[in-house]
Amino acid sequence: MNDFLINIGFNNMVVSSRIVAVVSPLSNPMKRMKEESKNNGKLIDVTQGRKTRAIIIMDSGHIILSALNPETISQRINGEESKKKI
Repeated sequence: MNDFLINIGFNNMVVSSRIVAVVSPLSNPMKRMKEESKNNGKLIDVTQGRKTRAIIIMDSGHIILSALNPETISQRINGEESKKKI
């Protein structure tokens, strides 16, 4: 798979192939996961003080908080993949 960068808000980028899941932060399990990763030093907050709208789970175990909606991040991933295939 080709690696490319995905903008997750405020000019912050992640490598697309390292993303495991993009989920909503509203459920209790996601809130617990966020707290556990904060305690383990694996939480990365790129919201710049805005409301967290998506949690990105990376294959390294890091959790990234984004101010973008999960749908927006998904569209960016899918859009970049289709551009690479052409």
